[in-house]
Amino acid sequence: MLYRSKHSLRLFGSTLSVAAMLAAGPALAQTAGDTAVATQAAADDEPPAEDLHDRRIDYQGRIVVSAEGIRDLDLLAGTDVVEGVELQRNLDGQIGDVLDSQPGVSASGFAPGSSRPVLRGFAGERVKVLVDGIGAIDASNTSDDHAVSINPLAAERIEVLRGPAVLLFGSQAIGGAVNVIDKRIPRRIPAEPIHVDLLARGDTASNLREFGGSVDVPLGSSGVVFHADGSWRETNDLEVAGFTVAPALRAELLEEAAEEEEEGEFEGAEELREAAEQRGVLPNSATETWTANAGLAFFRGDSTLGVSFGVYDTAYGVPGRPGAGHHHHGEEEGDHDDGDHEDEDHGEEHGEEEGEELVSIGLRQYRADLRGDIFLGEGFFERLKIRAGYSDYTHTEFEGDEVGTVFDVEGLEARAELVQDTSGPWRGSLGVQYYWRDFEAIGAEAFVAPNRTDQIAVFALQEYSSGPFQIEGSARFESTAVDATTLGIERSFDTFSGALGFAYDVTPTVRTGINLSRVARAPSGEELYSNGPHIATQAFEIGDPDLDEEKAWGGEIFARGSIGGASFSIAAYRNWFDDFIYLTPNGEEEDDLPVFLFLQQDATYTGIEGELAFDFIDTGDLTVGTELLGEYVHAELDDDTFVPRIPPLHLAAALTASTRAFDLRGEVEWYDDQDDVAAFETATDGFTHVNASVAWRPMRDNPNISIILKADNIFDETGRRHTSFTKDFVPLAGRNFSASVRASF
Repeated sequence: MLYRSKHSLRLFGSTLSVAAMLAAGPALAQTAGDTAVATQAAADDEPPAEDLHDRRIDYQGRIVVSAEGIRDLDLLAGTDVVEGVELQRNLDGQIGDVLDSQPGVSASGFAPGSSRPVLRGFAGERVKVLVDGIGAIDASNTSDDHAVSINPLAAERIEVLRGPAVLLFGSQAIGGAVNVIDKRIPRRIPAEPIHVDLLARGDTASNLREFGGSVDVPLGSSGVVFHADGSWRETNDLEVAGFTVAPALRAELLEEAAEEEEEGEFEGAEELREAAEQRGVLPNSATETWTANAGLAFFRGDSTLGVSFGVYDTAYGVPGRPGAGHHHHGEEEGDHDDGDHEDEDHGEEHGEEEGEELVSIGLRQYRADLRGDIFLGEGFFERLKIRAGYSDYTHTEFEGDEVGTVFDVEGLEARAELVQDTSGPWRGSLGVQYYWRDFEAIGAEAFVAPNRTDQIAVFALQEYSSGPFQIEGSARFESTAVDATTLGIERSFDTFSGALGFAYDVTPTVRTGINLSRVARAPSGEELYSNGPHIATQAFEIGDPDLDEEKAWGGEIFARGSIGGASFSIAAYRNWFDDFIYLTPNGEEEDDLPVFLFLQQDATYTGIEGELAFDFIDTGDLTVGTELLGEYVHAELDDDTFVPRIPPLHLAAALTASTRAFDLRGEVEWYDDQDDVAAFETATDGFTHVNASVAWRPMRDNPNISIILKADNIFDETGRRHTSFTKDFVPLAGRNFSASVRASF
């Protein structure tokens, strides 16, 4: 059962929260995106697009990136954009699961209700998750059991950003950034009196029921557009293929059952056998989520200003390790490199011999946003873009129906950016950013001391083009203070990061290049001040208030473009870390829990990723093609041990066919075994999933009405993500049939 606090234990007083957001809203500033000043003529000139509305694809089919300060530049590094039919086909409850089919992207997969993006093997603090160019301002970066407070159903598109331009958003984005573009603040004036977007989904593996809708209404000729949206999503416990637990854990449980039986503990032995034989369903994995948002935007000439207010509410089960409470053996999960935690198998007061209480999480976030795009004229600086977000967030971990720990996070992030004139060969932007976050964990098992982070940054991105040559550079300076007043500890860090990229157009459609970077990040409050048990992950974590800043040098070579009917992208990269921060067990126990310490050591990441698409039949009415994808990353610490939870070699192939009304797709995804494991981490077996889908656009003149039928894991194969702390007892979904309907009018 999922528990929501009946006495607002995990919720903020709504009146005070909304009042605070209303008070804070006018003080906030900056634009995340691509506000296309929307006149009626511009709307009429847009070609039909395969998405809800206001697509960022031009007449030549080029992707127009929307992240703040980037869309006007010709990015050197690859940028993946998921939208339209692809977004509808890959929709899931968490951002990580939506993106895991993109090159270089995996997911943390802690539970069906919690899954964060993993980029090139980096997760947590090293991946920046953005909402319209500003941080999510939640607790998802501190632990894998914490959900990302973004609903993919409300996304217009999702961008995966890499390269020098990522420094615009934060020095911690070593792996890259994920930017979710939504519609809460309108970007244009609709051509129609009212614009409506609707989407509904269902599936068989989780008995998914999901509905979402939004409306955009221009208020007369005032240049003001009102927006409102809402969504609801509910799932049951997830159906899985075969046994819930991995073979090694299953053998361990059966061995312990035999030992307990020999000691006369017949009831305990039976419970262990039941846990080992559990199959077909993942217990305690149900989820429930709802959202509500309202926004207003004002358009005048070439400028726009808008605000939005919203609520994100979710409750989800945290699957427990089978057999917990019956034994005290070593852990099989490994070092934590990103401040996250691990589900362990140690019994303690959370699960006594008579039965372990189910753990669930409930969270709610109130959020206010402001975005502005002010045209300054034809001078050196053409536009002023302002963007800000304020968040009031509470996250509660329940043991049964009892409250364990409450996490309160309040924060604000604001940016102002001057964008240079884009008419010449020299383009760029300059900006300043401010961020603060108050973090507090309340309860007998609060494992992180209350702390506050204050950060101010200045940044610049510049690009110069001359014929086939292009150079792009970025720099960022951050001054960060992370203070734990209850401990009497104050830490401050001044970090500088920079990146430089060179590119050469071999032909008008093929580009090659190299990116170089030097990045430094300050340790987070959780890495510095953790000291206690965490009920959702069953680990005792100890931070180090003396941690130094983490530094990384990086290099990447790439090539991308199109030749004939084929398009391709390939990149190889390497990152060298000084004082890499990671979490590792020390073999001791505290309060019957394994102790994990935050430590520092040098590390190296090396990887390659690429994709190829080729149409071998194109008659105009029918297009048939193939898509290939591959990715691999290898990561080692300086002592020649492996960094934990690194995704294995992944290859995928798809056959596609498209007509005016139909898109058909069949694909095979293959994941290799992962045997390069850290201490206390188990290997993961490889697996193959076969999927198929068909998209139907029933109306010739409106491609924004579409129906998608999809079959995932057709042969019902067991799959486990090596990137997941809970992989040994949280497999991926079994055979799953799903349907979705999307309409925009």
